[in-house]
Parts: sequence; C-alpha cells; structure tokens
Amino acid sequence: MPSYSYLARESTSGREIRAAIDAPTETAAIQALLNRNLLVVQIQEKVAKKGKTGGGSVALADLVVFTRQLATMIDAGLAMVQSLQALAEQTENKVMRDVIKDVTTRLEGGDNFSEALGKHPKVFNRLYVCMVDAGEKGGLLAEILSRLATYLESTARLRKKVKSSMMYPTAVTGVAMTITIFLLVKVVPVFGDVFSGFGANLPAPTQLLIDFSNWMQKWYILIILAGGGMGYGWIAYIKTKAGKEFWDGIRIKLPIFGAIAHKICLARFARTLSSLIRSGVPILEVLTIVANTCGNVIMEKAIKTAAGDIEKGDGISSALAKHPIFPNMIIRMLMAGEQTGKIDSMLERVADFLDEEIETTLGGLTSLIEPLLIVFLGVVVGGIVICMFLPIFKMTEIMNPPKK
Repeated sequence: MPSYSYLARESTSGREIRAAIDAPTETAAIQALLNRNLLVVQIQEKVAKKGKTGGGSVALADLVVFTRQLATMIDAGLAMVQSLQALAEQTENKVMRDVIKDVTTRLEGGDNFSEALGKHPKVFNRLYVCMVDAGEKGGLLAEILSRLATYLESTARLRKKVKSSMMYPTAVTGVAMTITIFLLVKVVPVFGDVFSGFGANLPAPTQLLIDFSNWMQKWYILIILAGGGMGYGWIAYIKTKAGKEFWDGIRIKLPIFGAIAHKICLARFARTLSSLIRSGVPILEVLTIVANTCGNVIMEKAIKTAAGDIEKGDGISSALAKHPIFPNMIIRMLMAGEQTGKIDSMLERVADFLDEEIETTLGGLTSLIEPLLIVFLGVVVGGIVICMFLPIFKMTEIMNPPKK
C-alpha cells in the first residue's frame, strides 16, 4: 500500500503536524485525515529509493533497554509521545533511533502504538506487536511492556549463555586447526627435504606424514575451494524448506548437543506461550505466533497441527500430547494448569526449569570439553612432532644402513 507524507493543521488548535499515512490512493489519504479533523496543507506520495528498503534490525539488547525504559516511563504517568521522544534522544543505535522517531510520527498522525510498531517488522516481531496490541485494548500497556521486557531479558540471557559456553571450544578448535595446517604446510616440508638427503627409508609414520603434507601442498587450493563450496552448499540447503526440516529433525537428536537444542526450543515455546496467554491474546493467535517463533520446523508443524485440534474442541495438553516432540513433563504441567486455570504460571515454571537445566548442561559440557580439546590438541600436535623426530631417534640406522 502506498505511503503519503503530509503537512496538516488541527482544526481546533491550528497546530501543524508533519507525518505519514498509508492509503490506497491520495484521495483516500486526504479523506482519512479529514476524518481525524486535520486540514491538509500539503500531501505527497513517498517514493522509496530503488534497491533500498526502509528500517533495519537492531540488537536484542537495544530492544530490551527500549522496552524496559518505555514501560517505566508509561508506568510513571508520562505520555506515550513524550516518552518516545525522550528515548529517541538518548538512543545511540541509529537504526533504533530512526525507528522510534517514525513510530512517534505515526502516533502523532493518529495511528495506534501497535499499528506503528507493526510498520517495522525487522525490529518488532509479531509477538511484540500482538502483546502491545493486547495491552492497549486491555488498558494494561505498562504492565504488558514490563512483561515483554522480562521475556526479552530471559531470551537474551539464554542466548548469551549459549554463546559464551561455545566460545571457548570454538576458539581452541580454531587454534588447533591453524597450528596443524601451519605444521603440515610449513614445518613438515622442511624436515622432509632434510630427511630426503639421507637416501634411506624413513619410519612409516614419518613417511606417511610427509606424503600427506606433499599432497596438501599440491592440492591445497582445491581443498579450500571444495571445503568452501561444501560449506556454502550446506548453508544454502538448510535455508530451503526441505533442508531446514531435515536439519531441525536431526539437530534435536544429536548426542549431547541435541538435548540442549531441544530444551532451548521447549523453553522458548513455554515462555512465549506463557507471556501471550497472560497478556490476553486469543489462544489460536497465540499458537500461530508461538509456532513461528519456536525456532524448529518440527515443533512448528506440531504446534500448528495442535492448533487445528484445539479449534475442534481439544484441550491444549491433549492436543500437544499427540506429538512426541513435547515431553511428558510439559504435558503434565499444562494439564495441571488447565485444571487450575493457571496455564501461564505453569508454563513460566516450566520455562524457568528448562533454563536452569540448559545452564547446568552447558556448564557441565564446557567443563568436559576443555580437557578433551586440550587432549585433542596435544595428540595432534604431539603426534606430528613425534613423527618428525622419529628419524632423529633412529639417526644411526638411517645414516649407516645395514649392508646387504
């Protein structure tokens, strides 16, 4: 739908307003402004620059700060426009600042807050917009924003834990691969040239390592291209519908890491479902949003199928129990929540429990990976060094081979 920028005056106060409005035609835009008691002075269709799109994504941390501060300001009694203007002035992120200014302009033009947020889907996802919309309709916007900020903080904390836990193993693995490649490409050939002058047979491990080093030197360009091509092909494949479904099905079944990935998806499902139900969003709309934000195609299909069963009259617990991706613990908690009328509280407890389990598993995994990586690094580098020094240990036999 086209967007029109306009300059108008309020018919009562005469205050000038510069804003934008979406309408199918210019006439429809003018009529909509007249219905708001605005006298149009100037109006022009906004034309986007070719090859560019408006808006952009922002870091989750910036979104958390914005939501928490806005909730505090509204709870303190400040007007929405005044609060947004203050947040725009103090926000350092340029994309976030531009988005807040645009939302403010749309509010001044007569849009609802949730409608204005919905114009920036890269920053405010459907979950965010729906919760704000429920808060506006129920007159509990400050409380809903506070819950939303808590939810985003929990999400950011979990994401940070996962990243920090994987940072050390990734760094050590990268260092190990770099050292191994350096030894094979730069160091081993030097020893190979020295040993070749002896004119004697080298120990089998040493000869095998030198042959492998020569092979790598000869074909390293093709090896790099093949590795890069396979990596690019795999990433492109898992972005397709079939590839994503295949990878999501395999990922939650992997040893150790699969259990963590499964729990992360379940924690996100439980926390999102709890937040939306508590905010008063209709259950079928809740399930649609949760399905799109759970982060796993298999779980997404299960939730959408369960939504169809719920629409036919089944309970939430009985509908989800048909899908093995949801463990018995979650089904039993949902069942208890349905019986007591406290589904949101039960789901929040489930999410907290899963977060604790994820943290414990990641902590134990990190403690286990550290010595394993050190052993791996020692075996690889130590093995290469031993292979290179084996001929030196047998120097007498190599320099004075037995006479035939």
